[in-house]
Amino acid sequence: MSKLPHVGTSIFTVMSQLATEHNAINLSQGFPNFPVDERLKKITAELALQEIHQYAPMAGYPPLLDKLKELTFSSYQRTVSAKTDILITAGATEGIFATIQALVNVGQEVVILDPSYDCYETPILLCNGKPVHIALDDDFCPNWESIKNAVNPNTRILIINNPHNPTGKTWTEDDFNQLELLIEANPKLLILSDEVYEYITFEKMHLSVNHRPKLRERSICISSFGKSFHITGWKIGYVIAPETLMHEIKKVHQFLVFSVNSLAQIALNSYLEIAQVKDLGAFYQQKRDFFRALLKNTPFSLLPCEGTYFQAASYASISQENDVDFCKRLVLEYGVAAIPLSAFYADQKDSKIIRFCFAKDEATLVAAAKRLEKLY
Repeated sequence: MSKLPHVGTSIFTVMSQLATEHNAINLSQGFPNFPVDERLKKITAELALQEIHQYAPMAGYPPLLDKLKELTFSSYQRTVSAKTDILITAGATEGIFATIQALVNVGQEVVILDPSYDCYETPILLCNGKPVHIALDDDFCPNWESIKNAVNPNTRILIINNPHNPTGKTWTEDDFNQLELLIEANPKLLILSDEVYEYITFEKMHLSVNHRPKLRERSICISSFGKSFHITGWKIGYVIAPETLMHEIKKVHQFLVFSVNSLAQIALNSYLEIAQVKDLGAFYQQKRDFFRALLKNTPFSLLPCEGTYFQAASYASISQENDVDFCKRLVLEYGVAAIPLSAFYADQKDSKIIRFCFAKDEATLVAAAKRLEKLY
């Protein structure tokens, strides 16, 4: 008997396979197609010749943990302990999985704000917890009345995602004020903050649980080297949490992967000495603006994109098909792959909105836009 009877092949795999089969331009799955920084490649190549290929310490390569302590202070003015508060993980997904497995007990509830990334629910189910899905408002802002009504003494974790995948929405100061009020009113509630796109924001500065002293002791923050440095295939991220929570998360982590790829950790340690995370927003904003300008020649209605490397677009003026069928037709008839937003909802809510990934080189974006112009 399956422990996950409702889990099938993810929409990301489905659309990418469809794109490959029909030679479509793949703007569905969230991975960049442009080269990694040559400096990082050179660092990695040189390190690969050294004797650094055995197990790293369980929590992470100590100099890298020290670098992340410095980065957390420079980015958020938060002082953390490199020894007790930071954990290197096999991607952000492992960090999320380990956190939920460590901190959610049988029957406890975890609130998920839909549309949401698909890796949140499965670890809840595997530890016999109860996922509680609450819809964001139509503009993808948190509905605090609904969230407050959903949280009860049996709620263990509220999962938040800022900047938000799939919509590119970012939280406001008022949202964090409301979150602090929620924490104060529910002393057993924890926050799992998925901030993998933290350095990819545009007009507005990223706001983090790391910024807020009232939230720090009750929050687990998830970050991703893969997203920040467009090395998604390396599958390496990190978790920041207070020592009492991290102690439990490490117990799970050591039996999932024990430790993370030593070469990747040591290479990133060197790269962080020269990398400028503060420049990432401008780098991706140029791509966002370029792609949005191209899509002006299509009948799509573009939603605001405040962060991430995804652009949400409404096709309501083009078709009344459900979003899955519309995305499949985009591949088959126009040669462009996108992701339907309904895949991010537990109830498959269809708002006639799809998601494009613009973390691509300009030639790819131009070619995709030319094909999408034919929708007129």
